[in-house]
Amino acid sequence: MDINYESYKIFYHVALNQSISKAADKLLISQPAVSYQIKVLEEQLGITLFVRTKKGVTLTDEGKILYSYISKGIENFINGENALTNLKNLDYGIIRIGASTTVSKHVLMPYLKIFHKLYPNIEINITNNLTEELMRELRNGNLDILILNLPMKEGKDLDIKNILEVQDIFVANKDYYDILNKKISLNDLNNYPLLFQKKPSNTRDYLDNYLNTNKIKLIPKMEIVSYNLIMDFIKIGFGIGYATKEFIKEELNNGDLYELNVIPKIPKRFIGAVTLKQTIPNFSVNKLIDLMTKKDVN
Repeated sequence: MDINYESYKIFYHVALNQSISKAADKLLISQPAVSYQIKVLEEQLGITLFVRTKKGVTLTDEGKILYSYISKGIENFINGENALTNLKNLDYGIIRIGASTTVSKHVLMPYLKIFHKLYPNIEINITNNLTEELMRELRNGNLDILILNLPMKEGKDLDIKNILEVQDIFVANKDYYDILNKKISLNDLNNYPLLFQKKPSNTRDYLDNYLNTNKIKLIPKMEIVSYNLIMDFIKIGFGIGYATKEFIKEELNNGDLYELNVIPKIPKRFIGAVTLKQTIPNFSVNKLIDLMTKKDVN
């Protein structure tokens, strides 16, 4: 028996409203189309479903039995469609984000402030960890999106979108006044104590790859996992550090840190959004990516 969902949906609305005209209005189709579908359904089932009256239609005993079963299914369909509409409109949902604490603070937070204002009912979960661990969680399905320092080792299963272009620089505090206003080569940095982020780190890998390509070797005196802790050590004069300019604007503006005029400059790079190609991002993820790739955040 070949009876489609639309026939049952029309039957449901006619029975619910006890009227062919009201059902037609609800479904945005013509009354003849509704009457035709009911006639076809009755012929296929071999029963009469409605009794026509001057006031409308009423269910026969057979129609009441069918309605008792059909109504539950149709209502589930309607509830499912409404739930999808709510998700699409971001009336509710969840987004699971992975990022380092540094990227969360300096990149993610300004965008999430706007995102939360636009979609206050979306639950936001943030996991802070090293890139390697975050990638594992993404591939295991425990995270929806990563916001990472680029470049990174690109897997064939990853979709990577650039979000923010950044400039890496070398910085020191005022104790290094003798070189603050002078040009200094990368090689000459070895004459001073250097503080770098400890591996594994995408930012550190980017620096090392650039140095290796140009046959330059820098030997750090101190290596620390925490980016923020490195900045704290530099502020109190422990040495020269490698930093992302966009992350330390406040420190540069208030004189806690100074940018060194290092020649040549490290090429610019990007912060990016990473998702899995084989997974269709949910509506919340797509909205966040659209926001981060198209909207200017001040």
